[in-house]
Amino acid sequence: MSQEYLIRQLADADWDAVVTLEHDAYAADGLSEGREALQSRALASPGTCFVLEQHGEVRGYLLSLPYPPLRCPDLALAESTVFESTNVHVHDMVIAEDLRGRDVAEAFMRHFQARAAASGFEEISMVAVRGTDILLRLMGYRAHKEVAVPESYGRRAVYMSMPVTAI
Repeated sequence: MSQEYLIRQLADADWDAVVTLEHDAYAADGLSEGREALQSRALASPGTCFVLEQHGEVRGYLLSLPYPPLRCPDLALAESTVFESTNVHVHDMVIAEDLRGRDVAEAFMRHFQARAAASGFEEISMVAVRGTDILLRLMGYRAHKEVAVPESYGRRAVYMSMPVTAI
């Protein structure tokens, strides 16, 4: 990742920027969760949630939490359970629109994968929405069509995972 970007742990002061990025990315598709639901995911595992900062401004974020394999949070519900799992689920990752297509998201994801490995996780999962499964397959993720994804993710959602050792 370029020197102009900093990846750091999500802090309380970042929430306005995170909520704005999330809304801008998902509201038009009816996938926006809102502050309470987003914060509930981060509260379940603050050590696995990060922001991408550029020149002191939050330009992206990644919220993840330990979650049982082959399961995922429902976007319509705030998280109320903290799971112990060797699987870390990337609940959401958003990069500012003007930074997309510049390999920033892939670099952010690779950084996260290295942190997951260092933290002892064995597998990373996520739900791909709006066709992002194509990029994730190129990064080594495998689709699990047998997993029923909550309707709140939209009709094209695909549960995906990869072993951390594949990094």
